[in-house]
Amino acid sequence: MRQPTARPVDPAQNQRLAGLLAACARRERDAFAQLYAATAPKLFGVAVRILRREDWAEEVLQDCYVSIWNNAGAYAPGLSAPLTWMTSIVRNRCLDWLRRPNLEVVLQRPDDDGDDPLEAIAADGPGPLEQLAHAADARALAACLAQLDAKQRQAIVLAFYDGLSHSELASHMRQPLGTVKTWVRRGLEKLKGCLGGP
Repeated sequence: MRQPTARPVDPAQNQRLAGLLAACARRERDAFAQLYAATAPKLFGVAVRILRREDWAEEVLQDCYVSIWNNAGAYAPGLSAPLTWMTSIVRNRCLDWLRRPNLEVVLQRPDDDGDDPLEAIAADGPGPLEQLAHAADARALAACLAQLDAKQRQAIVLAFYDGLSHSELASHMRQPLGTVKTWVRRGLEKLKGCLGGP
């Protein structure tokens, strides 16, 4: 599996986002609007990759921004980059969403435009069985990730969802490169065993 290449960390962006989080902690609504505009596309992408459904991702992301607003004062610049901190909130909320009992597809009534939800099901997108399989796969992955050591889980999620390289992981997690590589390797071995891989 080819690992995605990560974009280099932009110190100026980190500083700007950290400043916006600090302003959110002071309850400055304009700063929150700027923070949302600067980060929502990236965080929405993370949510969609985990949940595999845009409607779920939108709902989870709304909750996440409420949490970011309420907890902005807890952000510690010395521990992680602002976007990494926000991404971890989104990732954790998505995993919680997938662990919910009774995940179900909710049909809504046709809206004013006359759109029929049954037509959407018949569209070219994945069918109900495929959607169910994706949801089951996502739940299984979430359950297996939850069994990993916290550092292994963080390293794997940052590598595969955020696209960080081993050297970027080492820098971000403030650990030696060899240690991070070991966390990723052992974590992937545990995931493979948990998911029933050969």
